[in-house]
Amino acid sequence: MGCKPSVAGLILPVYNAALMRAAVIFGLGCPSRSLHPFQQDSATSWQIGLPASAGDCDAILLFGGDGTLHRHLASLVKLDLPVLIVPAGSGNDFARALHLKNPKDSLAAWRSFEAGAGNIRAIDLGKIIPLDSPALAHYFASIAGCGLDGAVARRANALPRWLRARGGYLLSLPGAVRAFQLQAMRLSVGVDNGDFELHSDDPAFLIAFANSPAYGDGMKVAPRARLDDGLLDVCRVGDVGKLNLLRLFPTVYLGRHLGIPQVTYFTARSLRLEADTPLDIYADGEFVCQTPVQVEIADCQWKVIIPAG
Repeated sequence: MGCKPSVAGLILPVYNAALMRAAVIFGLGCPSRSLHPFQQDSATSWQIGLPASAGDCDAILLFGGDGTLHRHLASLVKLDLPVLIVPAGSGNDFARALHLKNPKDSLAAWRSFEAGAGNIRAIDLGKIIPLDSPALAHYFASIAGCGLDGAVARRANALPRWLRARGGYLLSLPGAVRAFQLQAMRLSVGVDNGDFELHSDDPAFLIAFANSPAYGDGMKVAPRARLDDGLLDVCRVGDVGKLNLLRLFPTVYLGRHLGIPQVTYFTARSLRLEADTPLDIYADGEFVCQTPVQVEIADCQWKVIIPAG
């Protein structure tokens, strides 16, 4: 998988509304009528599904949540077209990171884009490389992680969609904590000469690699993360004890967990994660692969449509 290199702050082309062509992706359970407001008073021509090539379209609208975005991300990166996220999933943390809190925000952003406002932002993407199969790399837009968050995501994904959208992550937490077994995770950080230095190898509840601040429907596990700084924010939660973890859990929604002694927070461009027993890696709320992995900032950027101004 590859994408064209870009530069943050790049002045991107303004599109002629009279010639606009847009492709639309609908997530599971998202009705086609969701597109109707975007089609009113518009000279844009529309097609459903990913275009065959970048030359077939000027932009892509994706109706769905973090999981829908993750499943299509590799194709979107390859096409290298501006993408507008319309939050319509059970978890919409990445859309919120772009200040698209609801479909009305996305509609306003689209109207500006059609009018030639040039409201496009070039952002980073994360990349997960399984060390046993390096050719099978995976992009992620928001947050990847290993440990308890994966166990919670697995339980939440098994819930009915309507329940996932109403606090499924929070509902899944107590059961996941009870069943979770701490394991040692060897975390190493990339250094300038291309090698990796051991950062920690003690048991941990979770290690999150963040390109954006939140996951799990508003949990600010990486409150300082920025989408365009060329770095991953790493949050490691050590052995705080299960009862303390449940008690302290609400602080994550406010980003106050960083003051807990067992929480380590830092930034890096590349990392490696290993364990004696393979551990699941989740990204954007979806299962990706198992350890050992290398996690890094991809060597390219991705264009997204954002609110004007």
